[in-house]
Amino acid sequence: MSEAAAAIDTHGHDPVQADQLEPSITPGNMGKLGMWAFLAGDAMTFGAGIAAYGALRFHNVNWPDPAQWLGITTTAIMTFILIVSSLTMVEALSGIQHGNVGKFRTFMGLTIMGGLAFLTMQAFEWHHLIWGEHLSITTSLFSATFFILTGFHGLHVTGGVIYNSTLYIRNLMGKLPKEKAGLVEIAGLYWHFVDLVWILIFTFVYLI
Repeated sequence: MSEAAAAIDTHGHDPVQADQLEPSITPGNMGKLGMWAFLAGDAMTFGAGIAAYGALRFHNVNWPDPAQWLGITTTAIMTFILIVSSLTMVEALSGIQHGNVGKFRTFMGLTIMGGLAFLTMQAFEWHHLIWGEHLSITTSLFSATFFILTGFHGLHVTGGVIYNSTLYIRNLMGKLPKEKAGLVEIAGLYWHFVDLVWILIFTFVYLI
């Protein structure tokens, strides 16, 4: 009996076939791994910020009621827009995975518009607080933590809009075919993370 045959008899599998079943490191896998690593670090940063906000608020008896300063209704609409944009991102990914260019462009366009709408409403909120209520990052601990958390998140949304817009343009140029759907999947991981972080900020900063 040959060594190859013995290996098949001993383990029940052809060594060549077994090697083919082993997961390989591809550019797509590396991209997702890199994004997960980035999001893990980012999650710790946001977590530290939210924890610091909670600690400062808990130990400050003069902490203002957020409802007195912040527009809960407006922010609830912003939250709804981001949640919907996560759903449209899922549909955009489905479109590119199945080679449906029209579906991808429609839902990616809606995702981008959702991000822009969120940023526009946040800019309106900041304008009201800064020029209408005369709050700034130096006014109080409340305003400092608020502007830092929401501003840092706003930068992430801006980055996501640019990221998604780049993919959209590449598809228009014919440089994002079905075979490169992994790039959209990676962008989706980032966008869903941004959505989740905002839900936490909305809950702990605006509602509680």
